[in-house]
Amino acid sequence: MITRGLLGGVLVFLGGLVTATLPQSTPVLRIAVLGSIRGHEVGRMAGLVLVLAGLGLLASAWLRLCRTVAVGDRETGDTREGVALVRFASAVWCAPLVLAPPLFSRDGWSYAAQGMLARVGLSPYEWGPGALAPDNFLPLPTWLTAPPIVQAVDPLWWDTATPYGPVPVFFGALAAGTTGNPWALVVAHRGLALVGLALLAWSVPRLAAWTGANPAIASAVVLVSPLMIANGVAGLHNDLLMVGLMAAALVVAAERGWAWGAVVAGFAAGVKVPGGLVCVGIALVSLPVGAALLPRLRRLASVGAVAVGTLLGLGVVTGLGNGWLHALTVPGEVNTPLSATTLVGGILDFLALHLGVPTGPAFFRDLVRAVGLLTALGIGAWVALGWRTGERRTALVGVAAAGVAFVLLSPVVHLWYFLMLPPFLATQRLRPHAMGALVGISMLLGLVAPLDSSLHGAYYAIVLGSMTVALLMPVLLLTRSARESVARVVAPLAPARPPAEV
Repeated sequence: MITRGLLGGVLVFLGGLVTATLPQSTPVLRIAVLGSIRGHEVGRMAGLVLVLAGLGLLASAWLRLCRTVAVGDRETGDTREGVALVRFASAVWCAPLVLAPPLFSRDGWSYAAQGMLARVGLSPYEWGPGALAPDNFLPLPTWLTAPPIVQAVDPLWWDTATPYGPVPVFFGALAAGTTGNPWALVVAHRGLALVGLALLAWSVPRLAAWTGANPAIASAVVLVSPLMIANGVAGLHNDLLMVGLMAAALVVAAERGWAWGAVVAGFAAGVKVPGGLVCVGIALVSLPVGAALLPRLRRLASVGAVAVGTLLGLGVVTGLGNGWLHALTVPGEVNTPLSATTLVGGILDFLALHLGVPTGPAFFRDLVRAVGLLTALGIGAWVALGWRTGERRTALVGVAAAGVAFVLLSPVVHLWYFLMLPPFLATQRLRPHAMGALVGISMLLGLVAPLDSSLHGAYYAIVLGSMTVALLMPVLLLTRSARESVARVVAPLAPARPPAEV
């Protein structure tokens, strides 16, 4: 099981060297065999197959790990050994990916360039990575005239400011002070992402104890799922650090006081603004049972003030300022198929165009997006002001509800946005069918991670791969034999004891 996952990680790394976007100046591309493979679509497809095989091995090892810790904990009654096994597996399976380039997304290269911008005195909240290139440089496919730091940056974000908070940007600037090698800077940012994974390894067992859930099973579902390995570790997205800080903030608020929890929540928002959603749970867990509306408002305002103060203070202390607040609209410049509000709005715009309705080209898209965000904010307010207070279990469910609302109603949704949800869902006492759904979705969102623009123009491969996965998943998850297989996996995961008293 451990060896199988390790082999899967190695295959993902090797295949990623073929499919990932790399700076043209990187020494790895001087290896003749690798250059030849990357230069042909058949070679890139072979790399994709290698990546998918590796993810398949990781998924298989993950399911085996879930069953192992579930059955073992039921037999011994001691979950500590299971938690230790999960943490060991996460360390071993992630090890091959530590030195990998950014996989399944180019965002990691943007992180490196943004840190370099801050290092040389250009605010990444005012300048895009293109400011690091010569004036006569154009982001052409050859990238031959660009400096290494920007050669692999997605042209889509060439001239756009970063929407990320001061935490990752300041860290990137510190790393850029030691090296200008973009691959080394990417590895540094992956180390920062792994800090988020370590925070989850610390906080998830504690959150599971609040509901009486099995901490070993919760840790397995969160730390080493295909969703986490592919998008959090291999993709090294800032969302992993953000959600690690969110989970830690909730634990700290319950064990050390709401003010300290709000400070950690401010750091989470200092990575990405949605990290501040955990303030809802901090307010609920820190109030006495049966708190009235006015005390709720006061506590929520206090938690928000401390978190916002921490966030703004980070901008001052790091010297980066808070110009990133003006760049929060940058992600909305793209349309993503995982965003329900964007899809609905796009369909309405299409109908309006063909029915002759005199509206703008994106009128309904922007309208539905705005309604979606307001609805998500309304759900968060309802949770904070209407749900029971003084119960750790309710606070955990509240953060999960606010997170689900945000992800489902967000105007832009990428695969890695879903990293926000498992720590607050898997730590609850889910019924077998709910746990089965979480396991299935975590597997799907990990397996489809390679099917993106990293294939360097192999668009037919992307379309065919996506269609294949879309057609196979109902067969794999919804047929009778598939349901029986999933049931065998999740049956041991069902809670075996009543929830602990809070």
